[in-house]
Amino acid sequence: MNIGILRIGQTDSYAISRVQEALNTIFPRTTCTPIAQTLPIPEEALNERRQQHNSSIILSKIQSYADKQKSLNRILGIVDVDIFVPNLNFVFGEAECPGKAALISLWRLRPEFYGKTSNKELFVERSTKEAVHEIGHTLGLTHCPNPFCVMFFSNSIFETDRKQSLFCGKCYSKVDKIIE
Repeated sequence: MNIGILRIGQTDSYAISRVQEALNTIFPRTTCTPIAQTLPIPEEALNERRQQHNSSIILSKIQSYADKQKSLNRILGIVDVDIFVPNLNFVFGEAECPGKAALISLWRLRPEFYGKTSNKELFVERSTKEAVHEIGHTLGLTHCPNPFCVMFFSNSIFETDRKQSLFCGKCYSKVDKIIE
């Protein structure tokens, strides 16, 4: 499997390189590479009232980009704005399930967002978990009831911190069969 990491707007290059390393380690038989091109954040994604961006609109741009890529099986977009889907206050990411396109936001993954001191390792760990989670969705995995599995739905940063960056045994066996 070949995963491309696509910057959406201005994003943290350190986080992107660390997420790339982690994805190469976590997914068997996978190559993960950054894409040189940067997509702009779609203006129509901004909801002025909420001061957030609709993740589905951004994801649709990633889907269009992914459709044109023949050498990449998956595209992970990384954005650094606050994102939401209707009926939820925010999301850490969104993905086609199954499909080729996924999106994560770095905005709520920094400890500073929660009034804490900066911690690059915690930031990278959270970013990795969300990236793996969304790539898992592109492979057809749904949310897992195991609170320690990376596929557990994170409704808060506390749930993201509790879970691991790895799949539980049940989810890993599905991933292993899909990537064969």
